[in-house]
Amino acid sequence: MSDVIKDLSELRLTYEKGELHEDHIDKDPHEQFLNWFNLALEAKLHEPYAMSLATADAQGRPHVRTVLLRGATEAGYDFYTNYDSQKGHDLAENPYAELLFYWPELERQVRVSGRVEKISQDESTDYYHKRPRDSQIAAHISTPQSGVIASRELLQQRFQALHDEVEGKAELNKPEFWGGYRLTPEYYEFWQGRPNRLHDRLVYEKNSNVWTIQRLMP
Repeated sequence: MSDVIKDLSELRLTYEKGELHEDHIDKDPHEQFLNWFNLALEAKLHEPYAMSLATADAQGRPHVRTVLLRGATEAGYDFYTNYDSQKGHDLAENPYAELLFYWPELERQVRVSGRVEKISQDESTDYYHKRPRDSQIAAHISTPQSGVIASRELLQQRFQALHDEVEGKAELNKPEFWGGYRLTPEYYEFWQGRPNRLHDRLVYEKNSNVWTIQRLMP
């Protein structure tokens, strides 16, 4: 058995790669997000479009998981999933959520929170048909998402059966239980690691359709 680590107090890093100053940021938080996101893409980070999605059910019990950003516009931030998943059930009961992007190589993170709604079926269908065929098949057979299945072999059998059934067909219809959600931002926080734990934290909040910027204590 591996030794149990009892004291993690000495495991720490120093953040020295950048700074975040009010005079050097965009007044529009979406543009600021795109500035940082494009830098993460240019740096060839591993999946910089991966984001933690935090939801809560009607009782306030939180759930968090990693999903992929699949659209980022002024209208909001898009991701796709099974409507019958835990996140789908949470959002049906409590339509507010938060996204977290963490780019450790740049010592940066961004939080975005707001209301979430389903995107149109046309948009969901268009994206579904851009996915690889095997991903389309997986969406069909992985239901109910997060439901219990007896074995990996059974899951593979279900995948292979549908794969064989649709082989040679030009198109596979999008499942009715699968589609996209869009988070409309009401709050952003941009975090830049700094020496001595004096991190830069700038937040944007929307008041009467105007974004205000404030600095938070680290």
